[in-house]
Order: sequence, then C-alpha cells, then structure tokens
Amino acid sequence: MTAPTILPPVLAIDGPTASGKGTVAQRVAHALGFHYLDSGALYRLTAVAAHQRQVDLDDGSAVAPVAAALSARFTHDGRILLDGQDATDAIRTEVAGQGASRVAVHPAVRAALLDLQRQFRQHPGLVADGRDMATVVFPDAQLKVFLTASAESRAQRRYKQLIEKGISANLAALLQGLQERDARDMSRASAPLAAAKDAFVLDSTHLDIEQTVAKVLELWSSHRSPVTQTP
Repeated sequence: MTAPTILPPVLAIDGPTASGKGTVAQRVAHALGFHYLDSGALYRLTAVAAHQRQVDLDDGSAVAPVAAALSARFTHDGRILLDGQDATDAIRTEVAGQGASRVAVHPAVRAALLDLQRQFRQHPGLVADGRDMATVVFPDAQLKVFLTASAESRAQRRYKQLIEKGISANLAALLQGLQERDARDMSRASAPLAAAKDAFVLDSTHLDIEQTVAKVLELWSSHRSPVTQTP
C-alpha cells in the first residue's frame, strides 16, 4: 500500500488592499525559507496584459483567455516578468490595482488563474498572500491569517509608499479608491473578500511591519500541522 504524500505546508495571508500583507508575506517567507506567491500580482498582470491587447476589462469572457495564457515569471531578485518583459513597476500603479479588482470579479478569470496559483505549492513550503488564498486556493493551509487595518491607516501607508517612490498622490483620492475597491472585493459573486472561518484575524492598524511579521511567525510556530494526501 502506497504511503500518503505529505503536501508542502502553506501559510495563507488574506486581507484588503494596502493592508501590508504583501510585505509581511515576503518577510515571513524569507524567515521560513519558503516560496512566496503574490496572487494579486497575477490579477494585476492579467489586467495589464488585457489592456495591452485592448480587451475590455469588464468583459469576463474576453479576459479569461488572457488569464489562461498568462506568461508570468517571478525572479529571485523580486522582479515580475510578463511575456519576458519587466512589468514590476507597471503592475504597481493605482491604475493596475483598479484593473486587477475589475478583472477579479469574473468567475472565469479566477478559474483560469486557480491552477497557476496552486502550482506555486512546492517544498519546503509556501507563503501565499491575496484575497482568497485561505478560502478558495489553499483551503487546507496549515495557518490562515486575515490581515486587516482601518481604511484610513491603509490609505496613509499607500500614500507614504508612493511619495517615497517619487510618485505624486492625493490622500483623499487614495482613501476613496481603497473604500471603493473594498466594496467591490467584498461584494463580488465569485470568492468575495472575507476571512476564512478558521482564520486568525490580525488587525495591524497600530502595528508596524516588524511587529506584524513577528506575530505571524508566532502563530505559525504554534499552529502549523502537516497535510497529507492519500494517493
């Protein structure tokens, strides 16, 4: 009789935009020596690719084939390539973020990206961040964290990031954009933004990045458990 296969462990971090989950997930992955999946980047890449092909982002049937054929690669130095071209900066704009939220509402697009996301689950383990990592993509994740913060603090953080990069920004407009995106993400029919029932909700409004990373690592040490798969 064949012994059950031990699947690579997954630590899933979900949460609203600008909650800091990307930075936290990257640092946690580095600390654990795990692979890292930025699922939001895949939706941003899909939006950018669809725009380049002059595809209407609100037409799910037209965007889904773009997502299915997505040629994306994450390099060890943090760059993100689309069709072999560096798209790291292009997908980090507010326009790309809004585009990602628009294409993410389409069930066909989410289905097209599902298998691609699951391919990132490799040994020794994976830290995945997004909107539905714990609820849809990796429902068997050993640890599920829902990282949140007030809309005001998230807008302040995004504003600071943009200013530090030399990009002009309007705080009021950023706050409005975050609130609109939250509403769209939470109300979409397919995989709406929500904490998994067994997730730890971590409010980082009054925590800095180092404190948040330390808390997630503490949770991982306390709650991880192996996942087996019977052949």
